[in-house]
Order: sequence, then structure tokens, then C-alpha cells
Amino acid sequence: MRVFVSFEGPDGSGKTTQIGLLATRLEQYGLSPLVTREPGGTALGRELRALLLDSAHSIAAITEALLMTADRAEHVVQVIRPGIAAGKVVITDRFLDSTLAYQGGGRGLPFAELRAIQAFATGGLVPDLTFLLDLPVEVGIQRKQGSAEVNRLDKESLEFHQRVAVEFRRMAAEDRQRWRKVDATQDVQMVHTAIWLHVSAHLEASRDALVRDENE
Repeated sequence: MRVFVSFEGPDGSGKTTQIGLLATRLEQYGLSPLVTREPGGTALGRELRALLLDSAHSIAAITEALLMTADRAEHVVQVIRPGIAAGKVVITDRFLDSTLAYQGGGRGLPFAELRAIQAFATGGLVPDLTFLLDLPVEVGIQRKQGSAEVNRLDKESLEFHQRVAVEFRRMAAEDRQRWRKVDATQDVQMVHTAIWLHVSAHLEASRDALVRDENE
């Protein structure tokens, strides 16, 4: 049974907290979660993350997109596909949709080309479920203020982050089969409950489908 879940949304939306809660819930459910992130889910990725998010660097939009995608290609080969093959529930903090939102929506790079290089880098791998933790851009920025985690992308203009948010919402609205939009302004436990309802429903549907396949 393949279960691959990605979390998307602006920084400050609570992705790290919600991924941790989901991983704990899955363990209680008897499953083995593998938690990872982009950029930085591999040894190479950690070096790329340091370069990409360092405020001291000025990086061209196309270079940023290609470095993010290189990180993703390594991530898929070294972490995600092996995790899926081992029967783990793979949960990633960001995946290909972040490049479409940040470098496409935010930077204005052409979507057709971005989608093509994502398909090449991932071998066509797409999450089974993608959660958009949605909240007003201003709230996310406020949550990040004073954090040691503030990086180069966090420091972009309000208009940049608004364009990113618009693209995330557009993708979620266009593919309701994969995406689940959750109001991230709610209490942490309420957000977790909403996420778990979707994940548990997907797990049950996947198990039912597996049983049907075995009986045919």
C-alpha cells in the first residue's frame, strides 16, 4: 500500500508541527512514517538548502528553480522512492508544488517549463495527498518574526508572498482529488483533526482497494 503525503503552504503555517502530530498518530495506528523535507532531505540537499536559503546570496530565479529541482531529484531517488518501496508512509514538508508556487507564482517563471523539469526530476512521482495549510500571508509573516529560521525567501516582499499564496490556492482548487485545503488559522489540534480525517479515509480506501485486488 503506497502512501505519499506532502504538506504545502506559506512559512508560518504550522507545517512542521502538523507533520510531527501526523507522524505520531500514524505510529499509534501501527504504521511506520518517514518524515522528510525539501530542500534538505538528503546530504546533498542539506548543502543546497544552505546555499538556497542563505540571505547573503543573490540567486537568479532560474538558478533558484533548477537548484530546488536538483534537490528534489536527489530526494526522490535517495529517500522518497526507497521509503515507499519499504512500505513506509512518506511525509514530506514541501514537494514539487512549492517550486510551482514560489518560482512560478512568486518569481514569474513559465509554468510549462517548470512542470516539465519537475516531471523529469521526479520521474512522474506525485503525492497521493497534498495538504495546503492555508492562512493569510500577513499572519504567516507575523508568526515568522523573531524566528531563528527566517531565511532569504522569508525576506521577500509581501507582494511576492501574496503571489505564492494565490498559486497554492489555485492548484488546490484545480485538483481536489489530491489536494486538501485546511484552515491553518484554527487551533493546532483542530488542524490536526482535519488532517487526520483525510489521511485515515485515504488509508481505509487504499486498504479496501488492496483487498479487492488480492481477491480478484
